[in-house]
Amino acid sequence: MRQSQFFTKTLKEAPRDEESTNAKLLIRAGFVHKEMAGVYTFLPLGLKVLKNIENIIREEMNRVGGQELFMPALHPKENWEQTGRWDSLNTLFRFTSYYTKQEYALGATHEEIVVPLAKTFISSYRDLPQYVYQIQNKFRDEKRAKSGILRGREFLMKDLYSFHKDEADLDTYYEKMKDSYKRIFEKAGIGHVTYLTFASGGTFSKYSHEFQTITEAGEDTIYLCEKCRVAVNEEIIKEQPVCPECQNKDLKKEKAVEVGNIFKLGTKYSEPFSLSYKDEKGKENLVVMGCYGIGLNRLMGVIAEVFHDEKGILWPKAVAPALVHLVSLQGGEQKAEELYEDLLKKGVEVLYDDRLDPSPGQKLTDADLIGIPLRIVVSAKTISAGKIEVKKRNEKQEHLIDEREIIEYIHSL
Repeated sequence: MRQSQFFTKTLKEAPRDEESTNAKLLIRAGFVHKEMAGVYTFLPLGLKVLKNIENIIREEMNRVGGQELFMPALHPKENWEQTGRWDSLNTLFRFTSYYTKQEYALGATHEEIVVPLAKTFISSYRDLPQYVYQIQNKFRDEKRAKSGILRGREFLMKDLYSFHKDEADLDTYYEKMKDSYKRIFEKAGIGHVTYLTFASGGTFSKYSHEFQTITEAGEDTIYLCEKCRVAVNEEIIKEQPVCPECQNKDLKKEKAVEVGNIFKLGTKYSEPFSLSYKDEKGKENLVVMGCYGIGLNRLMGVIAEVFHDEKGILWPKAVAPALVHLVSLQGGEQKAEELYEDLLKKGVEVLYDDRLDPSPGQKLTDADLIGIPLRIVVSAKTISAGKIEVKKRNEKQEHLIDEREIIEYIHSL
């Protein structure tokens, strides 16, 4: 990627109407563009980050047996009436077709689609269990879209639905998904500040679980048990102000953002659609379900909230739009070109600042704002020393290394 050919540019200041850190940084650095409240365009750099997050999630969902599909965002009214949520879900976008006069919804969630779909293919105990997931845009009519990309009216979400013959089978898979989610947040770089959090389980189980990331940008309040490394949300703490795991009463209050959740649905959605199967004795039984969601926009925004300093973003390696930000300064143009081509041949993702107009100071300021893990500077000064200047984004000091060491240095990140 050559910055001289970029569709976007960095901004000196964030829009005045943005209050959240993630929105200010992501807009200034050219990752996203705000179209209206709660709706953002993901620009080339932002889409790279979003795709990296998507790939981490997809790898984990495949690992636990998930089969990827892609369901429609446009839903028939009848399905939502079947579950009683057409009138009760206050964030549901509803509209009438100008031509057919039929009423539709934009998908806020996909139980109303996936359950009738499963009914087409599940009829026997031999068909169970099944796990299907998608990564798809969701639409929610939020009363007040705020906090940048943490809470939007249109956003990308991974939702997996599991189908089981009984609660015991669901319980086993549910525990696998807990572990899978922990791996996702570890890979994305926020595992050290993300806690499995006990929440209300509703009708079918004592608890559901959220994954909450500690950050000052948090809209939620959670209570940490540092003995168990789990947390309890405010709803649960009002009922029982102790850790559900070890009964510890010494809990630490923190602000956090929910980055994922898992629920045991039981038969809540299989019942209205008569999703059932015949067991070994020929008896009809309702299918037992679970659902598991992660908001990708929100996860990206949380990473920006957790990893930034006064100069800009500090992307973790696994989600960064590139591994290396190569900056060419005066007198280093030819050498930088050679290094750029060499790094590409060796499979290193590089953002190359080959622009001629900006000053050296502006180039380095932009590099800090964008936040790629490693900055490499090539200039007349470094060439005369027979070295290359390198600086990790999370370190204060740059230093010089031999050009022959560069690949080994990059792989050590």
